[in-house]
Amino acid sequence: MRPRPPVHGRGIFSGTGLIITGLAATLLAMIFPIWSYADRSGTGLDTLNAETVSTGYGPLSALDRDFITKVRLAGLWELPAGQQARQKGATPAVRTAGQHLVEGHAFLDERVRDVAGKLSLALPNEPTEQQQEWLATLNAAEGVEYDWRFANILRLAHGKVFSVVAQVRASTRNTLVRKLADDANTTVLDHITVLEATGYVDFDALARDMVADSTPPLTPTPAPPGPTADPAPAVPMTPPPPPPSPSPSYTLPPAATSPRADDSEDFGEPEDSGEPERFEVS
Repeated sequence: MRPRPPVHGRGIFSGTGLIITGLAATLLAMIFPIWSYADRSGTGLDTLNAETVSTGYGPLSALDRDFITKVRLAGLWELPAGQQARQKGATPAVRTAGQHLVEGHAFLDERVRDVAGKLSLALPNEPTEQQQEWLATLNAAEGVEYDWRFANILRLAHGKVFSVVAQVRASTRNTLVRKLADDANTTVLDHITVLEATGYVDFDALARDMVADSTPPLTPTPAPPGPTADPAPAVPMTPPPPPPSPSPSYTLPPAATSPRADDSEDFGEPEDSGEPERFEVS
């Protein structure tokens, strides 16, 4: 019998070696995308870690710090706006909204300064340029125009910050920021409610302004069924046209909450006669 020739090429090219090599390649193919995705620019994970600092109250992200600054900035212009509305408001509903702004932002400003001190954060001491322009607009307005501008400017500002508060409350890992977001959420929602109770909020203009400031979606949403018209272009908010008669009357909406005991003393509101209140606008 002729002897069997020696078998060469054992090892990686053998059947077992090919199986092992294939399994190893498959494992690497599964691991690499996970590793690559974690470090890939644009996922947000590397940015989050780079901008987050450790504190005794938990990690403090860049969004957390921005939120703390925005709470302080809101108080720097909305508190004086509320003080002004208590004096210039042509209707009790606007003066009541001003009182809510004063009380709410006095409370929030004390809270945010306490949080910033514990986290060693510096806070601004004057409103932004846009906030100063809003105050200048209110300073120049009088009567019905003032009430309209006050309700719409403040409602727009509160609507923008409301979404920021929700995002921070849902994502923060810092216990101080989480509690501040709770307080801000309660305060902002109260202010939105009393501003809408004035009856002056233009919800159509408000919706256009909120959409104009939002980020467009990555993919277009399907059109609604039936015929559609082009949306109205976003325009700056303007007060309503002058009333047709010299002394029109406006019916106020019901109060959002029960009036405080000192409301009538502060604002000189008439006693409740059981009928909807009507106020003459000069």
